[in-house]
Amino acid sequence: MEALGRAVEGLLSSYERDGGVNHSTGPNLPSRAAVARALEDLETLVFPGFREEDGIDDTNLGLVAGELVHRAARALVREAERSLAYKYRLLGKDGCPAACHLEARDLVLGFFAELPAIRATLMTDVEAAFAGDPAAKSVAEVILAYPGLEAIVVHRIAHWFWKAELPLIPRIMSETVHGKTGIDIHPGACIGRRFFIDHGTGVVIGETTLIGEGVKLYQGVTLGALSVRKEEGAVKRHPTIEDSVTIYSGATILGGATVVGAGSVIGGNVWLTHSVPPNSRVYLPEGDAVLVEPRRPA
Repeated sequence: MEALGRAVEGLLSSYERDGGVNHSTGPNLPSRAAVARALEDLETLVFPGFREEDGIDDTNLGLVAGELVHRAARALVREAERSLAYKYRLLGKDGCPAACHLEARDLVLGFFAELPAIRATLMTDVEAAFAGDPAAKSVAEVILAYPGLEAIVVHRIAHWFWKAELPLIPRIMSETVHGKTGIDIHPGACIGRRFFIDHGTGVVIGETTLIGEGVKLYQGVTLGALSVRKEEGAVKRHPTIEDSVTIYSGATILGGATVVGAGSVIGGNVWLTHSVPPNSRVYLPEGDAVLVEPRRPA
């Protein structure tokens, strides 16, 4: 027991010397567990009947939706208030908790007003997955079982909060689903409708990536930055992928100035750091040379 006492003393010294303590003298940060639970409720609201054990039918759908909305809203307001208080501390502003509570409430109400539109976009993603994967036997299978869709669901939710300039919570959301699916989408990435990630493990999509409509990615694709210097954090560092592009497994596309033109196909394991025109086919036939060939639109 004496040895454990010395271990505690060592930890306390470490806390004081090295930091890394969650505001021991001030308001707490958002709870990862609480955000994850709210996210589960939001996923159920997006696809009712697919994420819970108890059945949903026409007689109880309204009751279930109402309960989930109110429960998730209460949790999100509480965690958003903490997140805004953190933001205000960084900016050196006063006025919390009253101002933070009102701002958090208005922000969450705005999100729920937008949730039907988010859901409509997600249905186009479901349709793209079903149409784009010969192995998909039904839309229900896509909603129930596809990790790529789960990652996209969470991204579209997290992206709304990112655009609203709420700190911390969008990253908690994206890292929660990253841990479940192996798909890492920064909440700042802008992604168009009918987006499909097939298989998905190892996909990385950076913060300033712009993705058009009808884009399809396979496992191991990286849409990343050429430079990771801290001073470039505010500039566009990640590529632009235009409409109807397919990117096969293991491809790496880097750089904020890199644009993959609409209708292009990027082959597996390609390393691309320059733009290619629309309807291109980029692949590695042998060795390391990247070939770019024009491709007729389908």
